[in-house]
Amino acid sequence: MQHRIVVLGAGYTGAIAAGRLARRLHRAEVAITLVNTEPDFVERVRMHQLATGQDLRPRPFSEMFAGTGVELKLAKVTGVDVDRRTVTVVDANSPGEPETEELEYDTLVYALGSGWNDQGVPGAAEHAHQIASRPGALRLRERLAHLDAGESVVVVGGGLTGLEAASEIAEARPDLDVALAARGELGDWLSPKGRRHLRRVFDKLGVTVHEHALVTAVEPDRVTTADGGTIPAAVTLWTTGFAVHPIAKATTLDVTDTGRIVVDGTMRSVSHPDVYAVGDAALAMGPGDKPLRMSCASGTPMAWQAADAIAARLTGGKLPNAPLRYFNQCISLGRKDGLIQYVTADDRAVRAALTGRLAAVYKELVCKGAVWGVTNPMLGLPTRRRHVVRQPARADSPVSAAA
Repeated sequence: MQHRIVVLGAGYTGAIAAGRLARRLHRAEVAITLVNTEPDFVERVRMHQLATGQDLRPRPFSEMFAGTGVELKLAKVTGVDVDRRTVTVVDANSPGEPETEELEYDTLVYALGSGWNDQGVPGAAEHAHQIASRPGALRLRERLAHLDAGESVVVVGGGLTGLEAASEIAEARPDLDVALAARGELGDWLSPKGRRHLRRVFDKLGVTVHEHALVTAVEPDRVTTADGGTIPAAVTLWTTGFAVHPIAKATTLDVTDTGRIVVDGTMRSVSHPDVYAVGDAALAMGPGDKPLRMSCASGTPMAWQAADAIAARLTGGKLPNAPLRYFNQCISLGRKDGLIQYVTADDRAVRAALTGRLAAVYKELVCKGAVWGVTNPMLGLPTRRRHVVRQPARADSPVSAAA
């Protein structure tokens, strides 16, 4: 029988892994199933654009994976049993009582990603918006559309997501009073040139910056900071980090305290060799023995590494040994400005930075390149033919290829 590969999640990393596996194993005796709740690909790096009223191009998986041999299953993952090698899913299209199904696998690629993290701050879950998902971005979009001129929007969190969201909202709605509450100094991880440019852009856009402002509570019309101060907020957007899907932590996989799956250099679980994890869901080590941060910049090469390792192990090929490293941090500051902060391999800022309109074009090309790689998994290869079934295979044993 065919070797069964099940990929959970079709964000950047899951979709890339599924497509790359189809490409690498297009002549092998494998069956690849991609499980996702939505029928189309979501460009998560553009959620701040979606929230400000910009429309994104639909990218149906049925078109992306046509002819690849990847079977798309629209379902919600409700459980994983890594000892029995099964995944429990609920049909996402069931009109009545949801139908539960159990999928068996020989190799599992876990790419369920992450969602927003309210950090347990009182009122955040009830009163704050998030853009870690398309539904969240659309809810914020609807709320912003009903704000009157002069009303206030507070973005909580001074990381990449917060910077992009604050600048995008301020540019799209110059009639609003946009503020950003940062735990430390604005862009304190950037180079001096990067920090100067960031302040210039925020000043030009009219974004008020509250530095060293740790938000400790969220109310319908304000946020409270650790020093007892308050910042008016008709809308609060929460961007202080991400939390991984809780399913992995409920399994016998070796995970961190936060639920990330611990993997080796090939993205293989250190406790279960038939499980691979990529993207935000995995804890992988980068240069300097530092954990890779949750980001598309980390997730894409992790997906490449996992797919190539699985293909190599199934076909008796050479295991990949590509270093996982960083080159830059790409930050959009509205549609007309940007900041490309060049970094060391372990993600520390160096002096060099690209700014302004050219940086905005650079960031846009990066985003387009990322989605192009997802949506063209089999470019240059013929449509996958029907596989001949010959023999069973395990994750740690080669499979024969169709002649």
